[in-house]
Amino acid sequence: MRKNTRQFTFGAVALCLLAGGGWFGYQQVFTKGLDRLSEKVCDDAVARETVIRALPDSRSAEQAAKQNGSGTSYTFSCRVATSGDSILSGEVKVQDTSERTWIDFYGSHSGTALLRSSADGVEALAQLDNHHGTASVYVSCVPRGVRAGAASESYALVTEARAIGDTRSTGTSLRQAVTDFAYQLTKHAYRAGECQTPRAFPAELPRYEAH
Repeated sequence: MRKNTRQFTFGAVALCLLAGGGWFGYQQVFTKGLDRLSEKVCDDAVARETVIRALPDSRSAEQAAKQNGSGTSYTFSCRVATSGDSILSGEVKVQDTSERTWIDFYGSHSGTALLRSSADGVEALAQLDNHHGTASVYVSCVPRGVRAGAASESYALVTEARAIGDTRSTGTSLRQAVTDFAYQLTKHAYRAGECQTPRAFPAELPRYEAH
């Protein structure tokens, strides 16, 4: 009887270890794709943890960045895609637009409430009721080799970002994650695009209020 009990105990322990090992293996193979990205993605522009806040677990993930042009033609883009067809992407462009024009453009296209945040001359907004998590960041920038007076309004970096497909969060939390992604792209582009006026960026923008 004792022998049978020991055999049963050993068998139960073995099954538990196999089950635990199987679950660990499943997690490593099928859910850790984002964790295997570099600590910073897209030419060291964006923290991996910011991406993880927006995109769900996946078997694999890949990232790509692209920089083109200079002066008023400067652009920088970043794209992170998972094997589950979820995508977080954003583009930064030098544009001739005032802050007011930028706000009016997004306000007229959202048709609903906008979330807004700002700090030290950097403005951000997100369309709360848009189907996708979308956000935009605006900061004044006169590129190297360009006269500020040549702008019809004013030169600025405008970043647009969105999350497409399944996401880890929803609502305000998702918009915050996408905005943080856009903000980090903006900080990178301000340096890489050689904006003329040196500036210090805050570590992060003020958080949106929950809706």
